[in-house]
Amino acid sequence: MTTADDRAAAFLTAITYLRIALTPVVMALVIAETDPSWARPAAVVLFWLAAVTDFFDGRLARRWKQTSALGNFLDTTADKLLVSGVLIALVDVGHASIWVAFIIIGRELLIMGLRGVVASEGAAMSPSIWGKTKAWVQFIAILIAIWWPDIQIGGMAVGSLALWIAAAVTIASAVEYLARFRGVLTQGDTASRER
Repeated sequence: MTTADDRAAAFLTAITYLRIALTPVVMALVIAETDPSWARPAAVVLFWLAAVTDFFDGRLARRWKQTSALGNFLDTTADKLLVSGVLIALVDVGHASIWVAFIIIGRELLIMGLRGVVASEGAAMSPSIWGKTKAWVQFIAILIAIWWPDIQIGGMAVGSLALWIAAAVTIASAVEYLARFRGVLTQGDTASRER
């Protein structure tokens, strides 16, 4: 590995760790709400920064050919921590429904389990357009829910509506993954029936 490769790998690892480190900071700022007055704007900015690092992390890793099992694990883990942690904080301050949090966090646990099963069969679980769309819809919805503008659509706060839309896309993403890998999940059942 060249010095340039070392620098690229170190940079990518650093921005992943930055995303992990920002998670409890954003959570604390969300819970603080408006005391101090700068807490909510700071939470919006820092969450946006964390979301942007996710975009650049994956894009630069592919461009610099720095993809690895560890890098993929850290990147995925950082995303799950960020989304789950901030959602929990939003539930705490009444900006998110506990059911939205359950759907989104539950989906992440479900797909993490599926990823383990797929890996145990020696296969790779490549991300789909639904998975990528889900990530960005979640980021945008959470950003709106942190900001919490005083806007109603059909009697529902725009932040709540954005999160419910994110939950719907999250379910669609889970269905797509389960449908794509149903063969792996049913392989053992077929073998036991044949015996």
